Amino acid sequence: MANSDEAEVLAAALQTRLGKVFDGRVVVEDLQPLTMGASRDIWSMTARFADGTTRGLILRRDPPAAPRPEQMAREAAVLTSAKRAGVPVPEVVDHGDASNGVGSPYVLMEKLDGETIPRKILRDPEWAGARDGLARSLGQIIARIHQIPRESVPGLQEVDAFDSLEQEYRASGVPSPAFELAWRWLREHRPQQGTSTVVHGDFRHGNLMIDHAGVAGVLDWELVHIGDPIEDLGWVCVKAWRFGAAPVVGGFGTREELLDGYAEISGSRPDLETLQWWEVHGTIRWGVICRRQANRHLSGSEPSLELAMIGRRFSENEHDVLLALGLTKPHEVIDPIKSAEGTPDPVFDDPTANQLLEVLGDYLKGRSGSDVPAYLDRVAGNAVSVVRREVLVGDQLRSEYAARLAALGYDSEPAFAYAIRDGAVDPADEQVLDAVRFGVEARMTVDNPRYLSLPG
Repeated sequence: MANSDEAEVLAAALQTRLGKVFDGRVVVEDLQPLTMGASRDIWSMTARFADGTTRGLILRRDPPAAPRPEQMAREAAVLTSAKRAGVPVPEVVDHGDASNGVGSPYVLMEKLDGETIPRKILRDPEWAGARDGLARSLGQIIARIHQIPRESVPGLQEVDAFDSLEQEYRASGVPSPAFELAWRWLREHRPQQGTSTVVHGDFRHGNLMIDHAGVAGVLDWELVHIGDPIEDLGWVCVKAWRFGAAPVVGGFGTREELLDGYAEISGSRPDLETLQWWEVHGTIRWGVICRRQANRHLSGSEPSLELAMIGRRFSENEHDVLLALGLTKPHEVIDPIKSAEGTPDPVFDDPTANQLLEVLGDYLKGRSGSDVPAYLDRVAGNAVSVVRREVLVGDQLRSEYAARLAALGYDSEPAFAYAIRDGAVDPADEQVLDAVRFGVEARMTVDNPRYLSLPG
């Protein structure tokens, strides 16, 4: 988190800059960091003007050690163009590079009122009215994004989402049998791309500000590019963004509602087969992002328990991609932690190692009053639960999986995955699919067994 000295220096620089923007004295109050990450620093503040009126503002700023002035200028340009195209976005108040004292390239924009936390939007009665018709509204907004004139945003790159993702996946770590099946399916069913458009690139829960009337604003345009417009539609349907709810679109709507809204504005309606292709692609993409985050930790460049735990979410995407391809179904598995309750250790005294880990996990999840954010304590508690499960059943699952692979003639999972990639095995062979499913379920049993039962 930022220290008080940094906040004071930044507040002074912002006051000077805003005084020039609004041609008068401006006082910056309540300057608070919302996130301080490797991608963007985000600050909230109130600007008080000479006449006593106030305005809430949000500062998105590059970390001073990693300035990207061209990308930040592009983000400001696309926000301005999006507003002209009828997309609900915050108004850009100012943007610039590091030359005016703000410290690094930035965009300063109006602060929107509403909610971005998915679980609140999906579960709290307060937001029930906003959920009605939201999928259709998202389709309309996505269509308007795709109508942004590409020439209005200088420097946008055209991205081949298939080839670039496959290259990153292959460089990210050992191959996954489930993902190799999905890559084969994507190659065999790849739709023909139509006209390229501006693509938001990360249109999903968390980047949508929801108020009681619907979508108040589309946020975080950091990944905007030129590409296949159906990418945005498929991404918002990815199971990860449903947060345990059943409806396909963000946990609140249907594909048909999404496409109806899109067709109302664009005049064309993508077919469900193409949308499914991009859903599968998006599921792989989220898995690759999980690996990317974990590799930041594993490389030693950014040691972080949070990044390490995101790596353990890769298995969720393996399960989700099998669901999307119709190769598995949601099902219950017994959490090894519950199975081990009350089991005595044959050698060591009580409390057992498992019981000690339980106490440690509960302690981390329940801490209060420390300088560590509460969500990081929950992450730490979840990490302890993963370790407990792996200690309890890891050896058994490794042995059973090795036996299944050996029956197919493979001495390791990577060898099995490469065989799928190279076409050396029949992807429809039930023994092959059984081994793929078992490997995924073994990881999920340790990482997050409850996830296996969530609706697909």
